[in-house]
Amino acid sequence: MTSNTLPPIETIPAAVHPLVLALNNEHAQELSWLEPQRLVELLERAFYARRIGAIDAFIIAFDQDADYDSPNFLWFRRHYPRFVYVDRVVVAAAARGRGHARRLYEDLIGYAKQANHTIVTCEVNADPPNPASDAFHASLGFGEVGSAAIHGGHKTVRYYARPIGA
Repeated sequence: MTSNTLPPIETIPAAVHPLVLALNNEHAQELSWLEPQRLVELLERAFYARRIGAIDAFIIAFDQDADYDSPNFLWFRRHYPRFVYVDRVVVAAAARGRGHARRLYEDLIGYAKQANHTIVTCEVNADPPNPASDAFHASLGFGEVGSAAIHGGHKTVRYYARPIGA
């Protein structure tokens, strides 16, 4: 692979689950901690789950029909009849600045469009703040559609949505 060749976006096989789990849990404050079995459950229920490299980055997203109990996902289910919800996306520190998160989102949006979805949603921490994620999502065309205090008021999030173009 030359330095100009981007690594492919691929599915997440069982062989890399330990790497996904480790990367997720390095960012538990932003994403929430996962145990191994919970990761397997999320991946089995996901509408879309992909990685770049061995585990330079990954994304997990659900559609409105998922069997998922996240308070953020349930907020979107109450407000939208049909949607794709980005539950978690993370890029390893050593792989940042290469456009991996943008590529994953763009691929997800294309996949969602093929499945006739018209909106992609997500949440970003407001407290504790995550200004880099706010700016990233704004650059992708996401706009704020709500907010909530979750986890007993220990965390506040902003809800974002992005229409999928025709």
